[in-house]
Amino acid sequence: MQTMRQEKNTSEIHNQDQKIKENKELSIWEALFPVFALVAMLAFNVFVFGDDALSGSNQFILLLGGAVAAIVGFRNKVSHESMMGEVAENIKSTSGAILILLMVGALAGTWLISGVIPAMIYYGLQVLNPTIFLAACLIICAIISIATGSSWTTSATVGIALIGIGDALGISMGMTAGAVLSGAYFGDKMSPMSDTTNLAPAMAGTDLFTHIKYMTYTTVPTFILSLLFFTVLGFTQNITGEADTNALLGDIDKAFSISPWLFIVPIIVIGLIVKKTPPLIALLAGTILAAIFALIFQPEVVAQIAGVQELNFTNAYKGVLKAITVETSIATENKALADLFTTGGMSKMTGTIWLILCAMVFGGIMDAIGALARISSFMLNLFDSVFGLFASTVFTCIGLNFTASDQYLAIVIPGKMYAKAYKDKGLAPENLSRTLEDSGTVTSVLIPWNTCGAYHTGVLGVSVFDFGIYAIFNWLSPFMTLLFAAFKIKIKQLVAK
Repeated sequence: MQTMRQEKNTSEIHNQDQKIKENKELSIWEALFPVFALVAMLAFNVFVFGDDALSGSNQFILLLGGAVAAIVGFRNKVSHESMMGEVAENIKSTSGAILILLMVGALAGTWLISGVIPAMIYYGLQVLNPTIFLAACLIICAIISIATGSSWTTSATVGIALIGIGDALGISMGMTAGAVLSGAYFGDKMSPMSDTTNLAPAMAGTDLFTHIKYMTYTTVPTFILSLLFFTVLGFTQNITGEADTNALLGDIDKAFSISPWLFIVPIIVIGLIVKKTPPLIALLAGTILAAIFALIFQPEVVAQIAGVQELNFTNAYKGVLKAITVETSIATENKALADLFTTGGMSKMTGTIWLILCAMVFGGIMDAIGALARISSFMLNLFDSVFGLFASTVFTCIGLNFTASDQYLAIVIPGKMYAKAYKDKGLAPENLSRTLEDSGTVTSVLIPWNTCGAYHTGVLGVSVFDFGIYAIFNWLSPFMTLLFAAFKIKIKQLVAK
């Protein structure tokens, strides 16, 4: 079976008689019906499962959304073969992103056991000063989140410690939580180890490092404004205590051999990225180099993971490969560091990969039946300007964070919906991927019933209503991306091939 796709309808060519069957054009309501059905099912699913919706039920709901789209397709005489063909093409297009996700998991494992991530935390905590405490919180959490690729881990580890320190200093917990989450989500956006940072370019159709580089245009100014805000806010506070981080520093020192030499690993990886080395090669180099550093600087840690007392070649191989592939934990008496000293390796990425595959099923069927093209055409007519398209993307992402209650879906669904619209406007896909992160990733924590808002509220013990106004990076990011669009700053055009 071979398919021939046209701009406003789909046609199918049968091998037996070469008869071409033309399908009538979908109405906008037919095209949007699967999207509305999907959002409704996801909202109910998150209501029932809460945070556990990310463990698999949301993925199945995406498949159900694909089934709804397929029914619409059958009504419009689109064949099953056409739909499956488009699904296959969609999945094929994400193969690079899936491989990068697996390598990111491997990198996270070796960066933990080598002491690279603990070293970043160790030196980061030492910059704490009561007068600039809030600004220091922002910087520390940004560094740790970049290193781990996870705002959730940052919040659940150093974030908890900083909340306690801030409370001892007499600083509002809402202010401290706002600084923690502003830094955590800056790192979550910019880290190549973040699942959302990998997911956004996969949905938009660009590569990881192009996406990260393009995000710096809006993200760095937003971070600088946030830093200025927390610096000024810190000077207005009446500091009544002292910041004591000795316990945390001591426990990190007990678990790892901390040395500035460990920073050679991230410096080399950053250098490879700057030199435009293919992402898989840069990540693989960082993984292997960190594994070597683990054997040099942390032989006791590697032996602990391998479950042995003495380290020989076989046990070293076993310890390193376990860190790369499966969940491993480094023993610590400090409960605040327990989560940070745990890595999921490549296996941790399977949930995100699962989500991507199911999203590709939904997106492929929507594409095959002509729904995505119809929605894109409608949006282009509704928002004729470039700014209108950016604004529509921002509002859709935020709307899905409100309704579907999940930041991943706030990236996946608009990513598939708007990809063609950006292309039709002559805009490079990194415009879309950046906008998805500027509005989908960061605003999730500002919504109490969103999985991110609920999680951080529970972990930090501070409600969204208390920290929301101070999470300046999170609510300023969508305005920054709209400002750039309004004044046509760094809006990259498609390069003719």
